[in-house]
Amino acid sequence: MITILNTPQPTPATALPPASAAKAVRRFNRFLTRRVGVLDPYLGSNLSLTDVRVLYELAHREAPVASELARDLGLDGGYLSRILRRFETAGWITRSASAKDARQSVLALTSLGRDVFEPLQQRSRDEAAALLAPLPPARQQELVDAMGRIETLLDPTLANLSGPRVAVLRDPVPGDIGWVVQQHGEIYWREYGWDSRFEALVADIAAQFVRKFQSAWERCWVAELDGERVGAVFVVRKSATTAQLRMLILSPKARGLGLGARLTDECIAFARAKGYKKMVLWTNSCLTAARGIYAKRGFKLAKSEPYEGFGQQLVGETWELKL
Repeated sequence: MITILNTPQPTPATALPPASAAKAVRRFNRFLTRRVGVLDPYLGSNLSLTDVRVLYELAHREAPVASELARDLGLDGGYLSRILRRFETAGWITRSASAKDARQSVLALTSLGRDVFEPLQQRSRDEAAALLAPLPPARQQELVDAMGRIETLLDPTLANLSGPRVAVLRDPVPGDIGWVVQQHGEIYWREYGWDSRFEALVADIAAQFVRKFQSAWERCWVAELDGERVGAVFVVRKSATTAQLRMLILSPKARGLGLGARLTDECIAFARAKGYKKMVLWTNSCLTAARGIYAKRGFKLAKSEPYEGFGQQLVGETWELKL
């Protein structure tokens, strides 16, 4: 959830990922399992990763039953049953009849089972802390944020578990304009293959905005999500009657929350309040999410022209909105 957003835009159907992407996921999986010690005797014990995960769930759930554990952990029922029998034989768990369903048995760790699990839990905490310790605090938080982003990308339902998210739109401060240029350079290179000439173009536009800023007629908004910069947009004075929307940018971590639409709406409202008769913008045909935002707000495609730029074959588009 987010406090100020419009209804999120529908997500377009995804194409089959390229082989290079699948290879990158496999490489990351190998790196991670090696780095966190999953391939070693887990946490220095004679237990497997799955054994410890089952112990963790038993220690942290209220009245767990085997069918729930199998479902939530993605385990075969027979495999889980063998693990539980082994734990029961060792005296680590007990079973009691479920008051809700006589066919189910409620599982509980014994004091011996907790004596086995709790040192493993502390060792896991210590190892996680040791993994983070070599990094400066800012890098630690960057790593934590990146892991959270992976979780919510693979399971969007997790985004709602941490409570409402706070988004604010504010005026720029020193450092923000440089961030805007950096984001354009990084995102368009990573997602579309545009070379550094695009970053240079954005840097020129941003510099002109700062140097020639007309406070009565122009505006910039920087979007923050939970205190972190995630987006920006600009309105510049093209003529006495025409405003231009420029440099709309949104970080991948903030997509799908309606912030791009919110930034665009602020531009339109500002231009109308200032008495502009028309708003224009220039974009490219490949930027489907942005084009969708513009179209839903009444912008019309006025001109389309193919060109070669930033190392790609592109189609530039001019869109207009009567205010």
